[in-house]
Amino acid sequence: MTEQPKKLEPSWDRLTSYAGLLKATRYAVKGKRRKGAASRFLQSMEWELLALAGELKEQIYRPLPYRELQITDPKPRVVSAAAFRDRVVHHALYAEIEPLFEKAFVFDSYANRKGKGTHAALRRYRGFAQKFDFTLRCDVYRYFPAIDHAILKADLRKRVHCNRLWWLIELIIDHSNKQEPVDLHFDGDDLLTPVERRRGLPIGNLTSQFFGNVYLNPVDHFIKEVLRIKGYVRYVDDFALFSHSHKELVDVKRALIEFLARRRLKLHPQKSAIFQTNMPNQFLGFELPNCVRRCKISPR
Repeated sequence: MTEQPKKLEPSWDRLTSYAGLLKATRYAVKGKRRKGAASRFLQSMEWELLALAGELKEQIYRPLPYRELQITDPKPRVVSAAAFRDRVVHHALYAEIEPLFEKAFVFDSYANRKGKGTHAALRRYRGFAQKFDFTLRCDVYRYFPAIDHAILKADLRKRVHCNRLWWLIELIIDHSNKQEPVDLHFDGDDLLTPVERRRGLPIGNLTSQFFGNVYLNPVDHFIKEVLRIKGYVRYVDDFALFSHSHKELVDVKRALIEFLARRRLKLHPQKSAIFQTNMPNQFLGFELPNCVRRCKISPR
């Protein structure tokens, strides 16, 4: 008799246990062991984890303020650094809820997922470019600052049913520091709507990266299942759709703009356009040579 796979169930008790937080610390400290905040945490790790476990169990835990850093590579933006103890909590939460969403992600979403990554996305892009004549390359305008909290919470709540886990998810989202202003209006908005709706996630958090994938997952399914685009690759908010027909991609872009508006997002007006695949291509900041050789690739 074939053994049935175990049902994926997140556990609050596992998240708040010393063992669960210790495991999260090992992930959070990778590459940062000698940095000041991580080093100080490790010096008194047992006491820190016991205190953190107690705060979480009693639901009195509160995140500390973010430290904001201005960076210019690959483009000017503000990166928000969470306190190390908060990063431990992010990893612990991610470990519990990630399996609930991973099974719902499409194959060709490549950011922050096991076995995926930038190089796999580039290989997939090149494979599709060798098969199709045209590509619609898209970039979401100011993606992380534009993420709408109410829509994000509704997406997450569909799969997270544990009230204590939900308390922690809401706490992390609500604690997001103020991001750069994004002056976007949509049909039905009045003058104050963009001000009244909370939006924006801090760039640099594991939870923000994960929530960002969840937020665009309905877009992935719309492209694959409604628009029926066989050639598709997404890495965070950069994505590409492929076709033999230029006209099809014009129509697809129009439908995509309408669907993104339902999620209070817009395509970047300068970075979203249709290109021939037999010309030099650029994707994820990398220059790709001419993709003129046809090859077989198995769309998912």
